Amino acid sequence: MTSAAQCAPDQPAPRETAGAGLGAGLGAGLGAQSGFEQALASRAAETEAALDALLPLPPGGEARVVEAMRYAALGGGKRLRAFLTLETAALFGVGGAGPARAAAAIECVHAYSLVHDDLPCMDDDDLRRGKPTVHIAFDEATAVLAGDALQTRAFEILAAPETHPDGAVRAELVAILAGASGAAGMVGGQMLDILAEEAAEKAAEEAAKEAAERSAERGAEKTR
Repeated sequence: MTSAAQCAPDQPAPRETAGAGLGAGLGAGLGAQSGFEQALASRAAETEAALDALLPLPPGGEARVVEAMRYAALGGGKRLRAFLTLETAALFGVGGAGPARAAAAIECVHAYSLVHDDLPCMDDDDLRRGKPTVHIAFDEATAVLAGDALQTRAFEILAAPETHPDGAVRAELVAILAGASGAAGMVGGQMLDILAEEAAEKAAEEAAKEAAERSAERGAEKTR
């Protein structure tokens, strides 16, 4: 037999069930997002601590370039690259200081690329993550040197025995990061961006020139 509740036309049971299911789904999605954000923040803090330890301020005149390196590498960004590095290491049960050092090395390369990308000869940006870019906060020459030093520091970190006891593993880490960040990787991608921008600017100039010529021709025809 069918119950009165099932037969009554004024009972919006199916709609309520759908709404409850939608609400539960949204709640689960928000909970998962919140969990991801917490994990991301935790890994970012871990990477920040590693970078802070790996980029100590030395005495002497070179302290200025290290200060610029720290300015570029510390205190900002989601650390997505570091997050993926650390989570992958955890997935394969890799512990110790190695994963955090590898994550820090990748972040050093990323920071170097941003420092150089912000330079007047590249994108000429004055702000990065809400604060003055390195060449604005320091000067252009220091920014170039800081980017260079961040890049070399990345490979120094990977090559150190503290990253992995096996020299072959360290060599492979260095080779992988070098390949991904060099002419066949990140730097090559930046070159392609520059060429695309130049091509777009040239096309725009040619289009403007053609439009001006057509306009001049129409003006000449009207005066005849």
